[in-house]
Amino acid sequence: MIHTVVSGDTLYKIAQMHNTTVEELIRVNGLTRPNDLVIGQNIFIPTNTSQNGNYTVQRGDTLYNIARRYSIPLQDLINANPQIQNPNLIQIGQSIIIPNTKPNIEVNGYAIANISQETLDRTLPYLTYLSIFSHQAKADGTLTPLYENSLISNAYSGNVAPIMVVTNIGENGGFDSDLASTILNNQSIQNTLINNIISTLNEKNYYGVDIDFEYLYPQDRDSYITFLRNLKARLVPLGKTLSVAVAPKYRDNQEGLLYEAHDYKAIGEIADRVIIMTYEWGYVYGEPMAISPLSEVEAVISYAVTRIPSQKILMGMPNYAYDWKVPFVQGDVANTITNTRALEIAIENGANIMFDNRAQAPYFNYTDSNGVPRVVWFDDAKSTMARLQLVTKYNLAGVSYWTINNFYPVNWAVLDSMFNVKKVV
Repeated sequence: MIHTVVSGDTLYKIAQMHNTTVEELIRVNGLTRPNDLVIGQNIFIPTNTSQNGNYTVQRGDTLYNIARRYSIPLQDLINANPQIQNPNLIQIGQSIIIPNTKPNIEVNGYAIANISQETLDRTLPYLTYLSIFSHQAKADGTLTPLYENSLISNAYSGNVAPIMVVTNIGENGGFDSDLASTILNNQSIQNTLINNIISTLNEKNYYGVDIDFEYLYPQDRDSYITFLRNLKARLVPLGKTLSVAVAPKYRDNQEGLLYEAHDYKAIGEIADRVIIMTYEWGYVYGEPMAISPLSEVEAVISYAVTRIPSQKILMGMPNYAYDWKVPFVQGDVANTITNTRALEIAIENGANIMFDNRAQAPYFNYTDSNGVPRVVWFDDAKSTMARLQLVTKYNLAGVSYWTINNFYPVNWAVLDSMFNVKKVV
């Protein structure tokens, strides 16, 4: 349940209104300034459920509104509570069994190797896979080293499958089209790379590998598919998995260096999981807008499921916000901030938070200390819930977060309220 702050609201008032506590609202929403709320702020209301799936009836409750609160069919709730002789008559303080009807999904989290131990520990319970970013392929087929042994060990300790990420990031720090082309069009180099991937998987006991090759030349489309097919053939006897990250496309023949070499149908036939990077519509060098507008994300997913089996798809989820100068001028660069910091900026500047209904995303305007007007687009409980509903709507395998290097409590609280996280190790 989401409560949108209006004038005069306090956490105490909201807690009383929704039969919860101030402490619980602070915890699940990750509020760093709980005494300061801003108009338009969306507060996630946790349901009053104990670990054994029981709910204590509060004043004004009916079975109907309890079922709505937990997003379960009324008849399922009635069936789970045969001790209730009259479904229209329940008593304050009565214990109601809440059946666990949440679907099981897979959750991948990309982690940069410098993630803090505290953030990792807090996030692992919500993950199926930990994709450690990244081993970079070199022009001779070797891989850059990555000191990730402690992350792999932590992942297994948390029943999370560690995934080796291989990228075509070049020496300049960006995805390198020429580097990828060199590898993909030389069978000897390609074989060397595959051998090095297999060697690293075995040596470090990875569960599988994720290939994240971006900005490939259109003419390398078939060579890329051949590479993935050859890699998959080597992984199968080892029991290792293959996931592939792809750009967010609306159609087969979508133009652009980011899109053309990513053949959804062919990749979907080869890979065990396809991670669709459904973010960066609003990006650091572009005009201010939502990072993952629901309308665009759904357009991509509705196309993707016609080319890739839906149960292979992990939908991308961003875990960051952007702060732009306005009006936007070509060449301006947005500041990358956390969603938590975005809310703090709104509070510090007394900004009202607005919500774009088409994008299903919050934003606000403020003026910085230098007198420069700015706009921030970020994610909150409401926008997160809206996108996660696509997982159920399109029967997807789950979601993939870029990145998990900062912990945003309300994201995980919303996800936990909607799904059970599948564990594969």
